[in-house]
Amino acid sequence: MNAIAAAPPAQPVFLGGGAAARFCLYHPPVLSYSLVGSPAGAWLYIHPFAEEMNKSRRMAALQARALARQGHAVLQMDLYGCGDSAGDFADARWDIWLDDIDRALAWLERQSGRAAGLWGLRLGALLALDVAQARPLPGLLLWQPVTNGSQFLTQFLRLKVASEMLAEGSGSSKGGSGGTAALRQTLAAGQPLEIAGYTLDAALALAIDARAAEKFTPPACPVHWFEIAAESSRPLSPAAARVAAALAAGGTGVTTHVVAGPQFWATQEIEECPALLDATMQSLTEPCHAA
Repeated sequence: MNAIAAAPPAQPVFLGGGAAARFCLYHPPVLSYSLVGSPAGAWLYIHPFAEEMNKSRRMAALQARALARQGHAVLQMDLYGCGDSAGDFADARWDIWLDDIDRALAWLERQSGRAAGLWGLRLGALLALDVAQARPLPGLLLWQPVTNGSQFLTQFLRLKVASEMLAEGSGSSKGGSGGTAALRQTLAAGQPLEIAGYTLDAALALAIDARAAEKFTPPACPVHWFEIAAESSRPLSPAAARVAAALAAGGTGVTTHVVAGPQFWATQEIEECPALLDATMQSLTEPCHAA
């Protein structure tokens, strides 16, 4: 970790002001003489959803500093309603997040003088794939991508179901929600839901529900796809393998990587996955190929 520690401190940046303010951390590249003053690349980090964002801050910071140390310009952005950016999570919308990403890419490209790629984690990776349908990018780094928004939404709704079951078990007189099907009906009726401390608006939920990576137009840029497992020798999960194959069949250069480590975005304590950091850095020296 000595190389990572040697990276300069991140610079706080606000894009816009007031209701339009988006908080970012900019990691300037450490430029060697071999780069002749030009960054090796530029990357915008797209964080995961809800509490996964907080659990992942440590890993995102470590990777951003590692990239900066190797000459890459990196921007970490809190999307609207998240972290230190303006707005409440209850007012977040998928289209607003897509606009946020466009704004951040424009800023990063002006700052670095390089076309910027997207580095996304979990739902942030699905956002990155969505953005890549509409604009050219030099590359995508996808960490444990959510491939199916509907399945992801169901998993998130189960947090509320589990919470209500625990409350009932402790003697609460409050009735249960009736399971994820009933919660989906509530969202379909336009009503928000309180889940694990977050107010999920129906419009955002339905937008997530409608996204599936298999249905996206394959991006016209190299993709490095990373998945964490108990052992690095394990194959890619069936769902991820199916989507990666579909992207490759559509002409996208995809390289998949399986690394060993904890699912740090979901662990109770803050965890690190050094193998993922190393594999990500190594991938930038390797060409992508069809999965």
